[in-house]
Order: sequence, then structure tokens, then C-alpha cells
Amino acid sequence: MKRRVVVTGIGLLTALGEGTAATWEGLLAGRSGIGPLRGYDPAPLRTRIGAQLADFRPERFIHRRSLRMLCRGDQLGVAGASLALDDAGLGGEEELGYRAGLFLGSGKDMPRMDALADGLVSVAGPDGTVDLDRLGRTASSVLAPLFYVEGLQPAALFHVSSRHGIRGANDFFAGTADAGSFAIGRAMRAIRRGEADVAVAGGYDEPTSWWTMSKMDGLGVLTGRNELGERAFRPFDREHDGSVFGEGAALLVLEERTHALARGARVYAEIDGFGAGTDCVRPPSSHPRGRGLARAVGHALKDAGRDPVTDFVAAHGCATVQGDTSEIAALKDALGDTAKAAAITSVKPQTGHLVGAAGALNTAVAALALHHGTVPATLNLEEPAPGCDLDCVRGTPRDASPRTALALARGLEGQAVALSLRRFQEGRTE
Repeated sequence: MKRRVVVTGIGLLTALGEGTAATWEGLLAGRSGIGPLRGYDPAPLRTRIGAQLADFRPERFIHRRSLRMLCRGDQLGVAGASLALDDAGLGGEEELGYRAGLFLGSGKDMPRMDALADGLVSVAGPDGTVDLDRLGRTASSVLAPLFYVEGLQPAALFHVSSRHGIRGANDFFAGTADAGSFAIGRAMRAIRRGEADVAVAGGYDEPTSWWTMSKMDGLGVLTGRNELGERAFRPFDREHDGSVFGEGAALLVLEERTHALARGARVYAEIDGFGAGTDCVRPPSSHPRGRGLARAVGHALKDAGRDPVTDFVAAHGCATVQGDTSEIAALKDALGDTAKAAAITSVKPQTGHLVGAAGALNTAVAALALHHGTVPATLNLEEPAPGCDLDCVRGTPRDASPRTALALARGLEGQAVALSLRRFQEGRTE
């Protein structure tokens, strides 16, 4: 019999608040964490709004000596893992050991750039360009001693495993929204295959930093309607014109079903399917029918061994014209006529697009919707855009008591991931 995988802990850090309850209550209340960017002058940017955490204090989760080796995104990831383990009742002093796994995803690609920028100014020539010869001779003083260690993409992997004694199967996934979803899918497979009994998995990111905003500002995927503030992010709406980034973390504790029940754990939902695909078109474009996403959904359903009827879809909903219409087309192709019965929601207008954590957040939202029986609404969706003609929930949350769900994620270069979840039923044996 295939080992079954359940969600027993959720750790969320978003602009709506710290902890799962704060984010979930904010989603149902219709609050948004989007506002003017803070911490630097965004005037040169086309997009000058984002969803940032107001009072995150990393020293509550991380030893001060370790803080020097962690970027803000890594700090969010370490904190999110601690929150998820606490939520699962596994956050004590006892090490989790070799039967525990760790799978993380993020869009991190560089260490803290502010210190590097200051150093590069010191080796600039008369014309303002960097004098590479001088940089070579003075690099040891220009670059901070921990610059390389801090910049390692999977840095949080070490700090989470060290803090909680996680010594089993592990991996790191670099990317955008797909990264955290791939991490959860890999964790599910590790438990299914007997590599682990417990796994911490998900994503984290800090895309509202000046470095990421500067990189992404000219790609045409972010909104330029700063004057609208929190109303600027409009998935599936006729006025959609791009995303708004948000920083945060979404970490889950996955557990083998009998292991969870034996210790009396609270179970949010069961994850029963994982699929992936790619559009294979030039980024940042999407295939008109989202063929990568359609394939991902089809394989997730096949992996779950269930029919396509799905009650709730935690959609990617990035609010670009091509992204929204191709996502709806992919759902139609993958689910057929049953797509009309699915309640579809994007929570990004409230949390911002968490990039490396976006897919993991959708998985958490799907699990919470199944557990609580309520589907959040898509904020700012007033008049559906042409082609977005499925049941996109708008206005207020819906008491739908969903039994099945899909959590979707799409990467900037066409990667797509789908995770299938179902309401947990203790007596179900198939």
C-alpha cells in the first residue's frame, strides 16, 4: 500500500502578519498588505509598491551569530520553518534525526547587495566604471569576510537543519513560484518512498529588495499603476496589467499518515499528487493555452489516482494578461467540462507575489481551505477579463466545504507545478 502524506504544520510569514492564523484571518477579512515600498528610495522604479513585513524580528528565531551569515530571505525561511514545526507540535528541543527531511525553494541569487555596492564605489575609476585591476588587488577589503557564505543559495538549508537536528533527505530548489512547490512535491515523494517519515518543505523570498525590483522592473510582468495602491494587483480582472511583489515564507510540515496519527497530530489535509511541466516558450511569455501547466495538472491528478473533478483551485493568478488567460485555458484543457465546477482564487492581491514562496503559499492556502471549509475570495476582481470565464471567487469568501483542491505555481521561464490535495478523512484506506 502506498504511504500516504498529510500536512500537520503550516508556518506563514506574509505582509498580513506573522503565523498561519494571522495570514488566514487576513485573507478571509479581505485585508491587503500592499503599500509603498519601504527601506530604500523606489523613485527610479516603474513599480513602487509591494507587500513587506512591517515588524519581522529575526533574532527571535535565529542566534545572533548566525544572523551575520543570512540574507533577509534566508532569515524568513528559517523563521517559517520554526513556525511550521511549532504548529505541528514538533518544535521542541529534541532533534528530529535521520527520519526527517528538509526541502526548500527560493529565488535567492546573491548575498546582501548593499554592502557590495558600497565596496564597489571604493574601486570606481574616474569615469565611474569599476577598476577591475584595483578590485583584484583590494578584493579582500572590499568584500565582507562572509560574503561568499552569506551568498550561498541553500544557506537556509544548513541553518534550519542545524537548529532542528534534521539529518535526513534534503534538497534545495532555485527558481520563482515553482521553487517552493517543487520542494513540497519532492518532500511528498521522499515520504512516500520511505526516505523520511517527516519533512519540512516550502519556500521563502525577499523580492521587494532593491536588487530584485531593479532586475524585474523592466520585464513587463509588474504593474505600473502605483496610484492604485493595494487595488493595483488584479488577477483575472479586465484591468489586470501585472503583479506586485511581496516578501515572505510558506513552510509546511509533511508527515506519513500513520506516523502523524500515532502521535495524535492535527491534520490539515492530505497531499496525494504532484505533477510538473513547462511551456517551452521564450520567457517571460506563456504558451497561449498554458500547455506546461495543463500537463502539470494532468500528472498531479494521475499521481493522485483521482478523477478531474476539483472543488477548489489555489491559482497562480499573476495578473498579467497572458498569464491569466493561459492559466484559465490550461485548467479547461486539464479538467475538461469539470473545470466549470471549480472555485478558483488567487490570494496574491493580499500577500503580494511571494516569488520563490508563491507556490508554497498556494499549497498552504489549499490545505487551510480544505481544513476550515472556506475558500478565500480574489481581491480586486470586479469584472472578469475576456477568457477568464470560469468560477473565479470574488467579493467575499465562500463557505464551500471543498473536498479536493489543486495548488498551482508557474515559473518565470515557463515551469509549472501542480499539487493535488484532498480533505483528510481518518478512516479512508484506499
